[in-house]
Amino acid sequence: MTIRILNLYAGIGGNRKFWDGDIEVTAVENNEEIAKIYQDFFPKDTVIVADAHQYLLEHYKEFDFIWSSPPCPSHSKFRFMTTKMTNPKYSRQIIYPDMSLYQEIVFLKHYFKGKWVVENVNPYYEPLIVPIKLGRHCFWSNFNISNIEVKKDNLIKKHASELKDVNGFNISKISSNIKDLVLRNCVNSELGLHIFRCAFKNKQEILL
Repeated sequence: MTIRILNLYAGIGGNRKFWDGDIEVTAVENNEEIAKIYQDFFPKDTVIVADAHQYLLEHYKEFDFIWSSPPCPSHSKFRFMTTKMTNPKYSRQIIYPDMSLYQEIVFLKHYFKGKWVVENVNPYYEPLIVPIKLGRHCFWSNFNISNIEVKKDNLIKKHASELKDVNGFNISKISSNIKDLVLRNCVNSELGLHIFRCAFKNKQEILL
């Protein structure tokens, strides 16, 4: 049976790279240039340029599995630290945490009948809903996610122009104005495979 998958805030598809089997993937990405790169990497997937948050609300019933990776900057420890810097060259404006992250967790938990996972960074505050933590990621889901050792990456510390390969993707052709954005949002592909296997390769019941 074909598994219908919704991949929200898809980026270039780091999480999706090693998914296999009889799957039908719809990817939603609001940046048209990044969506084009995703389509080049995964030509068989349906790629939609749209607001992922709204798309979830309108189309969630059409899928068996939903992966959502809402924007993380407003939750990240790194950005929080920059707001405390005195040097105006590096200091960033204080902003509200984007609560759409928790909106989607609550929404999926109560309305979606399939399997789902929401991914984000380890936040600078105590998470409002308790997640599972793997590496620098937090995961909320309705199925068991087993622990796995995640290799530490230094993508954020590296200059984007120095990198030609990320998670096995050749990013040399990505324009410099979005390369940093692509790197920050690229989920470790091995971790994406592990989550996928936890959902579909391991025998388990959906948690209530």
